[in-house]
Amino acid sequence: MGRPKTQTDRRLTLVAAAESMIAKRGLAGVTLRDVANEAGMSSSALLYYYPGLKELLDDVQKKAVERFCTQRASSVAAIADPRARLRTMLESGLPTDPDDQLCRLLLELGAYSRSDASYAARHITLFERQVAIYVGILEAGAATGIFKLSAASEVIARSLVVLEDGLGLHLVNVVPAIDHASALAILTSYAELATGCSLG
Repeated sequence: MGRPKTQTDRRLTLVAAAESMIAKRGLAGVTLRDVANEAGMSSSALLYYYPGLKELLDDVQKKAVERFCTQRASSVAAIADPRARLRTMLESGLPTDPDDQLCRLLLELGAYSRSDASYAARHITLFERQVAIYVGILEAGAATGIFKLSAASEVIARSLVVLEDGLGLHLVNVVPAIDHASALAILTSYAELATGCSLG
């Protein structure tokens, strides 16, 4: 990696290096020394910016959550038809393949939320922001008569995000239990039942 000039640049370089190492080794296999080597700096230099691995991973999680939610919101923002918006939203919630670095990263970091309150809070934020996007799509479709919702929009939205998370875990396994097309078909099938509408 090139030598960044500012503290912000160096922090971003370290976050990117940590993301790369988590994707290669999984969260449990990452050390500060690994991250420093990946970033092209010494462990002591890394400690100038982050006092420990937890603080670095805090930044990694914050940036990953923001990036993922922003990407999902942006993917549907300009789409007027509720069916097309819902289709696009469903597609954006699943890992594209086992090497999908951002989805792998979020799933790995999600495991930390069982033991750390700050991680849990950000994981809840990730969940709720995705639910809110789905609720907007579902309510717009219901308001125009295109969707006939089988339950409250929030219940359907929460179910869709939970389904995405479960299917996503299977998709990023070393030996995936399901392929992307099948996972998307399962998600779409539930969405069609919940909205009373074919999504094509």
